[in-house]
Amino acid sequence: MTQIRPRRTALYVPGSNQRALDKAGTLGADVLILDLEDAVAPTEKDDARRRVVEAAVGFRMSGFRGEVVIRCNGLDSPWGHADLAAIVKAAPDAVLIPKVSLAADIERVRAVLRATDAPRLPIWAMIETPRAVLDPLAIALSADEHWPLAALVLGLNDLARETRARQVAGRAPMMAWMMAALAAARVAGLDILDGVFNAIADHEGFVSECAAARDCGFDGKTVIHPSQIASCNAAFSPDATELALAKRIASVFDLPEHAGQGVVMVDGRMVERLHAEMARRTLAIAAAITHRSAG
Repeated sequence: MTQIRPRRTALYVPGSNQRALDKAGTLGADVLILDLEDAVAPTEKDDARRRVVEAAVGFRMSGFRGEVVIRCNGLDSPWGHADLAAIVKAAPDAVLIPKVSLAADIERVRAVLRATDAPRLPIWAMIETPRAVLDPLAIALSADEHWPLAALVLGLNDLARETRARQVAGRAPMMAWMMAALAAARVAGLDILDGVFNAIADHEGFVSECAAARDCGFDGKTVIHPSQIASCNAAFSPDATELALAKRIASVFDLPEHAGQGVVMVDGRMVERLHAEMARRTLAIAAAITHRSAG
């Protein structure tokens, strides 16, 4: 099994907000997305870039155990190329590319990195355009050893704007797109994070949406406010009941009496070997969460 990195909660941190940057590493998010794009006004782009580079270096030196990802502006914008040059120097865990519609959009970023002889830098891709959700698999399979694609991130606010789909409880208008992106991520062996929940004061709605996203199979969720972090972490963490069952299932086929069997009964349910594999992954996730928390 490949190494699992907990990505339960990814907090967007506006690059123009120094106070938010200073506090971000203490809030408990698995991932910090230092944002140079949507959260930063055009007049503040250059200053935000400087702040984000300093913050990324600071997180690394402070021993922050989560991942630091920087979202750049698109290459078609006046700031995209300067963002990439600065991000390479900051050496975050990944760069998040906005508004990826085609695999060619990722290749354009790689071409810029290649031209500057940049070191290895994983890429995360925002899935937030109508074109992207029509063929997310082509994007997910955009592979490169030096600048690998590591994760997909849903951007449902932009998708709602461009499709005119309403963002309603349960997200029925968008569910087909969300699951298509998730299936594409799994084919390519990528993690995928759910989009943000805009109504910060609606705690019950947020918890419900987190639970639904986990039921769908998402690895975590992007959030826009520190008050959402604890609930999101809890939603995407195996609870005590899940862990107890996973421990029983994970080792059931190792017992001598079950050698060679394809199906056994555990707690009144039929368990196949694929369920043991799923249980081992649940235990690995829990172990990775514990390891990160211990730091």
